[in-house]
Amino acid sequence: MGHSALRKKNTVGLSGAISEAVWRTPSPSNKLNAKPAASRKPANPIRLDYRRPRLCKNISVTRTLSTIVLVSCAALHAQTPRYEVKRAAKPIVVDGKIDAGEWAAAGKVEFGFPWDFQTGAKQKTTARLLWDDEFLYVSYDCDDTDITAQFTQRDDPTYRDDAVEIFINPVPSQIAVYYGLEMNVRAVLYDYFAVNAKHFLKRFQFDGVQLATDIRGTLNMNGDKDNGWSLEVAIPWRNFEERASRPTPGVVWTANLNRWDGTEPNRRLSMWTNPQEPKPWPHKPERFGELVFVK
Repeated sequence: MGHSALRKKNTVGLSGAISEAVWRTPSPSNKLNAKPAASRKPANPIRLDYRRPRLCKNISVTRTLSTIVLVSCAALHAQTPRYEVKRAAKPIVVDGKIDAGEWAAAGKVEFGFPWDFQTGAKQKTTARLLWDDEFLYVSYDCDDTDITAQFTQRDDPTYRDDAVEIFINPVPSQIAVYYGLEMNVRAVLYDYFAVNAKHFLKRFQFDGVQLATDIRGTLNMNGDKDNGWSLEVAIPWRNFEERASRPTPGVVWTANLNRWDGTEPNRRLSMWTNPQEPKPWPHKPERFGELVFVK
């Protein structure tokens, strides 16, 4: 993946109804020619987480411990990050290239690395979010010296590739259910409705998603050095309307943004909010950050 390689752009238009996930043998092809996202759901190309404590009989000690617990809980809550999602000045052209003018109003989200024992490289990821009357826009800019991705079909396990994710909960008081979009460098979408962070209903399909990537290097070519890749996605509000109205200024949703990077055994998961899990696992809705929609 050399510096002299041509920039490549992959764009896919996504729409359709309920269908089953497809698990296919990875294609040996490294080409990024746009293909339908899944045979059962056509997609047209677009520009697109000791010991047991002894009971305490001393009431003063009990009160002290209670105070410590309360303070600790408050501190934990205070650590929940907040991000102001500003309105886009105009509709974002989803082409995978993060145009400075289009994204000028958006604040940056820098991903952290919660698990130091992972052996993959710590490569920088910056995300941004914007919104308008029709879409939630998300962009990811990923440093990457070795870009890899094998899966090519809608609802393939894209998290096994170089991929980024967004988990969205439009009803923060109900943490048991949320939506997931996982997108690899080939602009392939794996989407689902998550229940109790254990059951991922792949029959759920987002409608009208616009998704594109831009690769600064080469794909699946060991031995050279890439620069990175970027991804833009536009998610229509109509996909959330069974659970929540379209956001207005002041409304708060919750979400997390993640990135899977590298190949086994050298894989690393980075993300916006720390799920405080002992092992790499991003599905912790009670630890999602807050998205505050503003003008």
